[in-house]
Amino acid sequence: MIATCPPRPVSPLRPRLAVAAAALCTVAQQTAAWHLGPLGDRWRHTVAVAECAAELAGPLGLEADVLVAAAWLHDIGSAPAAVATGFPPLDGARYLRRELWPVRVAALVAHHSGARFVATARGLGRALAGYPRETGLMPDALTYADQTVDPAGRRVTPDRRRAEALRRYGAGSWYARADHVRGPHLRAAVARVERRLGG
Repeated sequence: MIATCPPRPVSPLRPRLAVAAAALCTVAQQTAAWHLGPLGDRWRHTVAVAECAAELAGPLGLEADVLVAAAWLHDIGSAPAAVATGFPPLDGARYLRRELWPVRVAALVAHHSGARFVATARGLGRALAGYPRETGLMPDALTYADQTVDPAGRRVTPDRRRAEALRRYGAGSWYARADHVRGPHLRAAVARVERRLGG
């Protein structure tokens, strides 16, 4: 368990009530477990991304509850209950807003890891732009956590993670088509976090 998210008896079947009643990251952890727990590697990746985010929050001076909640939920759009367009960042953000999660958390999920570049390539840019894109260390930290954990939950370098993703999705994928702009964005976000951690 992550220290910033002590377990609480909140039912994942009633997230609308839970979000208002408990710490965001606590409910996020339980919501992710409910929806992503059965998905094998997707769950292992999610757990490790949340752990990484929890490690980053203090040293970066970020609001841990928000960052860790977004980390738990960053792939919620892959859950069967959320899938609509087939683009997880957008589907996840829409699902979270339907369930009355704060706009900030939904927007971090919508835009994590350079999703806007892939959304534009897929013709979903306008839909994704309906969620405010935050700038600064908060989205950088979420991207860093996601881009330093592989699909099985192992810590990896960002370059290795990117190469693995491009192999997995394939040369003709939307991710590959957007990589010329998304790749530099990811590298820059990781570099900003590393500079802050090193300073």
